[in-house]
Amino acid sequence: MIVLGIESSCDETAAAVVRDGREVLASVVASQEALHHRYGGVVPELASRRHMEAITPVVAEALRRSGLPLAAVAAVSATQGPGLVGSLLVGFSFAKALAFARGIPCVGVNHLEAHVHALYLAPAPPQFPFVCLLASGGHTGLYHVSSPASMELLGQTRDDAAGEAFDKVAKMLGLGYPGGAVIERLAREGDPGRIRFPRAYLENESFDFSFSGIKTAVGRHLNECRNAPGWRPADVAAGFQAAVVEVLIRKLVRAARDRKARRVALVGGVAANRFLRERLAAEAGREGLETHVPQPDLCGDNAAMVAAAGYHRLAAGLRCGLDADVFSRSQ
Repeated sequence: MIVLGIESSCDETAAAVVRDGREVLASVVASQEALHHRYGGVVPELASRRHMEAITPVVAEALRRSGLPLAAVAAVSATQGPGLVGSLLVGFSFAKALAFARGIPCVGVNHLEAHVHALYLAPAPPQFPFVCLLASGGHTGLYHVSSPASMELLGQTRDDAAGEAFDKVAKMLGLGYPGGAVIERLAREGDPGRIRFPRAYLENESFDFSFSGIKTAVGRHLNECRNAPGWRPADVAAGFQAAVVEVLIRKLVRAARDRKARRVALVGGVAANRFLRERLAAEAGREGLETHVPQPDLCGDNAAMVAAAGYHRLAAGLRCGLDADVFSRSQ
């Protein structure tokens, strides 16, 4: 089955053509980073307007790259939520209208579940069950995954998401938006042991996360030490990144141990962080755990993962009608 996927939950307009939920024939992502950089974060109204400009050419380009005509598309899958409502409405409304005009099924996909489905696009996807860490700009959560249609939430952030903390610390350091990649690059020049920021593990048995404390600690450090002799922003970036990564990995490995899972996975935009990937591989290796991480271009928001998730929902007999609406938070 050929599924056309559409993603517009935040500031990327994306379309992809995927066969049988496994083979990516084409994937196109139009980024809005340059538009929002000057504001230090995503401006929802500007994002939705840019989606309206980009959605038609992005879908057309995905079809062109796939080498298939629109008539070959058997179904349309689109992100229904969570995300920015204005942005979601552009992609989801386009998907419903296209499916209605073509007389083919349309299915709405949960954005968080779609990130997990990026794993199934790899040549060797993880066998079930496995424990998955989703870390992105808007979400951080741990899931026990027992099938493509079954994900149990084990824990999630109580405040800032991991990627959100990266963005806010980058802003404190005057590095601009988005912050993940620039923090990672700067951290390579620093000493992660020179400044030890706090690790928030919460209650002993909790799989929840909290990153607001470390953000506050970085801000306090900058206020007190920014002009001290020998102070380097690279050391701040390295110390901050090390603290966040340590918490993420420890929680993931402990969740795998708790659920007696032999496989762990990492998805979401933060999964593209090389330091995080390397530390996870090392720690999982010591624990005898099999590790799965999507290729970098499938870590951030993309439509291939949306098409893959949609394929499995369609296989389960799920469809959405013209009256289906988007949602801003997980239902």
